[in-house]
Amino acid sequence: MSENTKRNIPLLPLRGLLVFPTMVLHLDVGREKSVQALEKSMMDNSEILLTSQIDLSVDEPDKKDLYQIGTLAKVKQMLKLPNGTIRVLVEGLERAEIITYLEEDEYFKVEMKLLFEDEKEHYSEELAIMRNVLGQFEQYVKISKKVSNETLQSVQDIAEPGRLADVIASHLPLKVAEKQNLLEIVNVRERLLHILDILNNEKEVLGLEQKIGQRVKKSMEKTQKEYYLREQMKAIQKELGDKEGKTGEVEELRTKIAEADMPENVEEKALKELGRYEKMPSTSAESSVIRNYIEWLVSLPWKEETTDRLDINHAQTILDEDHYGLDQVKERVLEYLAVQELTRSLKGPILCLAGPPGVGKTSLARSIARALERKFVRISLGGVRDEAEIRGHRRTYVGAMPGRIIQGMKKAGSANPVFLLDEIDKMASDFRGDPSSAMLEVLDPEQNNAFGDHFIEETYDLSKVMFVTTANNIGTIPDPLLDRMEIISIAGYTEIEKQGIAKEHLLPKQIKEHGLSKGKIQFKEDSILKLIRYYTREAGVRSLEREIATVCRKAAKMIVAGEKNRVIVTPNTLENMLGKPRFRYGKAEEEDQVGAATGLAYTTGGGNTLSIEVSLAKGKGELTLTGKLGDVMKESARAAFSYIRSKADELKIDPDFHEKLDIHIHVPEGATPKDGPSAGITMATALISALTGRKVKKEVGMTGEITLRGRVLPIGGLKEKAMSAHRAGLETILLPAENEKDIEDIPESVRKGLKFITVKHLDEVLKHALGEKDEDN
Repeated sequence: MSENTKRNIPLLPLRGLLVFPTMVLHLDVGREKSVQALEKSMMDNSEILLTSQIDLSVDEPDKKDLYQIGTLAKVKQMLKLPNGTIRVLVEGLERAEIITYLEEDEYFKVEMKLLFEDEKEHYSEELAIMRNVLGQFEQYVKISKKVSNETLQSVQDIAEPGRLADVIASHLPLKVAEKQNLLEIVNVRERLLHILDILNNEKEVLGLEQKIGQRVKKSMEKTQKEYYLREQMKAIQKELGDKEGKTGEVEELRTKIAEADMPENVEEKALKELGRYEKMPSTSAESSVIRNYIEWLVSLPWKEETTDRLDINHAQTILDEDHYGLDQVKERVLEYLAVQELTRSLKGPILCLAGPPGVGKTSLARSIARALERKFVRISLGGVRDEAEIRGHRRTYVGAMPGRIIQGMKKAGSANPVFLLDEIDKMASDFRGDPSSAMLEVLDPEQNNAFGDHFIEETYDLSKVMFVTTANNIGTIPDPLLDRMEIISIAGYTEIEKQGIAKEHLLPKQIKEHGLSKGKIQFKEDSILKLIRYYTREAGVRSLEREIATVCRKAAKMIVAGEKNRVIVTPNTLENMLGKPRFRYGKAEEEDQVGAATGLAYTTGGGNTLSIEVSLAKGKGELTLTGKLGDVMKESARAAFSYIRSKADELKIDPDFHEKLDIHIHVPEGATPKDGPSAGITMATALISALTGRKVKKEVGMTGEITLRGRVLPIGGLKEKAMSAHRAGLETILLPAENEKDIEDIPESVRKGLKFITVKHLDEVLKHALGEKDEDN
């Protein structure tokens, strides 16, 4: 290597730029060190070494930030611009490598050596590659359109392979690092092959770009065409006086679908149906069906929820404000709130409030919604006989619409309301299907997250809904449906509770509704008690409210007529307003009687006392049962009759009584249907009393099923029966031993006034229920 290949020279770092040998280029120089290097170069022989920066972001590069191989260049021209920067024209001469850095303070000065191309041993091979490169570059120019034909012609005139490679490299859109790679390849053959690879890649990329561009252009053209046609349609409709026509309607529906926050599959279905609607003529019958369907989809609350107020004390206050008593239900709601606060993910419970009419089941559900600060929606299932009422009709039918569940959700406008299904025990089935079977999916927390309505077709999530159902008689609800609900029994109110309800809720409400004030009407404590005892006989408080309303109306009439300025309601004035007492309060029987026993019955209206009478007459042993009795009750009477025949000797009854006497068992209130096994021991006691002549104690009430061997089996509804016994003024209740656990459910005020005796056999019943033999009989 000759000595003149090495020399000391100023260095100019380039940022984001690389100069190949034979390349002429304008540069703008602004950095202090670079300006100093240029000035030094101009003072010497106008030569300078150009090296690219490795990292473009570095403002003041160090020697480690620069590539080792650069280009020796000649500064052709230098011009100072008004903004302080210097514009220079440089021409690349040869490749050069930095040996060492001599100075780095004011400007970079380096020792470098020139790198010459190898001897031309494989010249013919290089020529072949060179022609190939030229051909590829020509094709590249045609596709690219970034390189002019003049440039292509100037490149085709180059005879030197090395120079050709450098000129083509300078015209390709390569990154600095890739250009640096080419600069560092000193071997001409290798450089040409590398350029060939790059040209092939670039051609492929450009081909793909063209394809993508054409595709985008086509879709753009299609969109523009559609837009143009829509605008034309709008103009035509406007001329015809069709306002915005169907196009505006479709756009409005599309916006609604986007805003409805539907699940992905539902949104897909809605848009598909919208596409069908758009193409369909307005006069088509199906057009309105599709529009109706889309409007239902967008109006349903798919994800919109209200935030629960999980404050137990606040909920307790609201429930106590709205309802007196009903502690068990309130406790269950507060438990739900507590668990929800801890987990934030509990599925909505399905509660069934079962109890007689007028005890506040429906209003309690409303209070639950108020306490939780949820939306409230109520549907009545009384008399629903068609399965489509629950699941909806298929869209193929004229006038099809969703079922009541989906309608209720739309009305609520929230995915987590309190949903009241009123009178669930009053559903019936006929040839149109069984609605109670359709309710099985609705009221199952494991299934109702994908409830299928025939009209909506897509599944709807009901798992966040808090379902509350009400029923008077759970006996008529099918077992699979009953199994899905948590039954909370609400018994009738006690006398004390009714007084509390009257004072806190009914009186203020009726006084306000009748335009009165506390100054104009006053109810004495004992007059409310008289109203409850002598003018109503019910489990709830509806009749009581009606009687209070009657008193308020009478008082309003007196005040308006000028008879009185202020009405004070006392027990005496009550009779003048409402007439004579309608019910007898006190002992169920005035005195001990033979052949008449008091039983306790459970009805849909709560508990009630049942007087059972037996009369004997000479005859042929005929057993007559009257009082509109059901089959089960008749069977209980026959079972009691058979037991007495088998134990005639022990009971000191004539063994042939069934051949000599006709027996008539009657249950008063003959117009009221009665059924059930729980009057078994009462009928047996009345029969034995009539046959033995022993009196039945008037203060004793009894309930229990009897077997042929005289065993006493458990019954239901003890709480309601005990309350009716208390109301009727009985003092002792005989009940099956297995029902002893149910005594705890009876309100304390009722328990205090009654004596409970548990019995296992009819012998024990007779011991407590029968007195001495009536000597007059």
